[in-house]
Amino acid sequence: MTFIFLTLAIMAEVMATSALKASMGFTRPLPSLLVVVGYGVAFYLLSLVLRTLPVGIAYAIWAGLGIVLVTLVGIVAFGEKPDVPAVIGISLIVAGVVTLQVFSKMNVH
Repeated sequence: MTFIFLTLAIMAEVMATSALKASMGFTRPLPSLLVVVGYGVAFYLLSLVLRTLPVGIAYAIWAGLGIVLVTLVGIVAFGEKPDVPAVIGISLIVAGVVTLQVFSKMNVH
């Protein structure tokens, strides 16, 4: 269940972050509500994940996948176009998350 909760937490965070941009500085009610609810759900689910997954690993996965997914939402929903340095930086973040997942010996309790 840990990775299901982590996946759902990441999805809620991506939704909330995307809604944050759409809220136009909290001047639009529906996106503003999605921000509050999305982050609330995301942090609650992350708290459940941290019962069994080390915080460093959980946060690396959360942040890494969140960055990639929010970037994709930015491209599709907001017409943002990352430049070459942005793509390289995001690729390095993904490589770091993969490295932690594949090679880390941090204990899961």
